[in-house]
Amino acid sequence: MKTLLYTLILLFSYSNSFSQEQWLDVNYANDGNEYHNMDIYLPDNGEATHKAIVIIYGSAWFANNLKGMAYQMMGKPLLENGFAVISINHRSSMDSAYPAQIHDVKAAIRYIRANADLYTIDNSFIGITGFSSGGHLASLAGVTNNLSEYTVADTTMNLVGNLGNFTSISSSVDAVVDWFGPVDLANMDNNCTEYKDAKSPEAAIIKGNPADHPGAIALLSPVTFVDETDPPFLVIHGDADNVVPHCQSELFSGLLNKVGILTDFITVEGGGHGPVTFNENTFTAMVEFFLTESK
Repeated sequence: MKTLLYTLILLFSYSNSFSQEQWLDVNYANDGNEYHNMDIYLPDNGEATHKAIVIIYGSAWFANNLKGMAYQMMGKPLLENGFAVISINHRSSMDSAYPAQIHDVKAAIRYIRANADLYTIDNSFIGITGFSSGGHLASLAGVTNNLSEYTVADTTMNLVGNLGNFTSISSSVDAVVDWFGPVDLANMDNNCTEYKDAKSPEAAIIKGNPADHPGAIALLSPVTFVDETDPPFLVIHGDADNVVPHCQSELFSGLLNKVGILTDFITVEGGGHGPVTFNENTFTAMVEFFLTESK
């Protein structure tokens, strides 16, 4: 996983020179923890305010400070097209069990909305994107808009949390781009039909063997929450991904399409878990999707 991340950084490294202003290590939870920091970048386009995109790194939920890498990977095309880019850290599975990670994402969104004037953000539109486990968290943020407590089987979780100073502010998002995120954690084998074992990343984040905790795994899975009230989605996945099976996005896109919220599902021929899947065409598709949805 580390080799993949470092390779992608080298392939898609972007300069901070594309932003007119930036605020680094802004703590969105008011607790001083590094894993609750985010970076805010504004485009140099002369506009008084900027619609915003939150970006989330992938790490199989094992990392708690890769916001700089996420910006390098995905920030340039968004910034060049007039969006404010907010790259966030979140707690890893080693720091806290789920749902801490989605609590962090939603606290960051609340902070952005509450402080929009300070950072010249137009919070009438906040999009969200991420890759791998970041795609999972971006998708989860979208499909749980306006949800708080949710129960599956004998397991109940609060999906919003009370992190930070702005708990009365909305944590909703307006559009989602999911880059090869795991979305059905009960079916993470190569054929998307079975649980993975107790050594899997999803086991680490729920602190137990997935097969023994079906309720927790369902509440970790974006597929559980899909309905027609969710924001529009763009899904992108390479058909040669050997980390998150391509069938994850096939299943997810089918559900999204069924309720009328799928804008497009892009399969990248020969695309792996990042390499080849990240390319000029897919970045352009992401930007055009957000531009269209933010009008």
